[in-house]
Amino acid sequence: MSEQEKAFLEVRGLKKSFGTGDTRQDVLRGLDMTVAKGEFCVLLGPSGSGKSTLLNILGGIDTADAGDIFIDGDKLAEMDEKHLTRYRRKHLGYVFQSYNLIPDLNVKENIEMGAYLSDSPLDIDELLKILGLFEHRYKLPNQLSGGQQQRVSIGRAIVKDPDILLCDEPTGALDYKTSKEILQLIEEVNQKYGNTIIMVTHNEAIRQMADHVIKLRDGVIRHDDRNTQKVAAADLDW
Repeated sequence: MSEQEKAFLEVRGLKKSFGTGDTRQDVLRGLDMTVAKGEFCVLLGPSGSGKSTLLNILGGIDTADAGDIFIDGDKLAEMDEKHLTRYRRKHLGYVFQSYNLIPDLNVKENIEMGAYLSDSPLDIDELLKILGLFEHRYKLPNQLSGGQQQRVSIGRAIVKDPDILLCDEPTGALDYKTSKEILQLIEEVNQKYGNTIIMVTHNEAIRQMADHVIKLRDGVIRHDDRNTQKVAAADLDW
């Protein structure tokens, strides 16, 4: 792996606060981190540690007060709004705890919404089979289980083949069995398509399947480790 690939995503001195005066809260206090291309990186930490704020800034949903973010050598702060919007559409995929599916569109159509954002989307029928949704492709979201809806959400995010897949507590609303299935799916996606995955979770067990684990507390990175003995998602237990 080249040095550029090792520092595919680079964060330097990132700061973010909310409120002013006596109500000011420093959520991120000067973070520095790098994530390699194709890595599965997990952001761990208690509620209020800053992990979701960090994810939102990486995805362009929120802005930092200070610091820089580089993705594949491009500095996000130097992009105007038009170029930043285009960059998010073409290079970033999002998976949230809430599925945010369009209720009047069937499974295939919801995934196609993501494909429209790409110049070279993945083959939708092949993706539907990987997602385990091919036989459900004409069902509406309200005809699906929670796990199936999250699979659709993942499909919509990855169909445009994003460089980075951002996942915010993707198993947070799911039961144990379904959570394991979703984690196995994300693992397969990472291995098959090589997307760099950054996942926010409060579940300590998930760290075992990651290449890279970053633990935050009070807006500061407390631990930044590469995992030399990964555990397959199917073998996780909590």
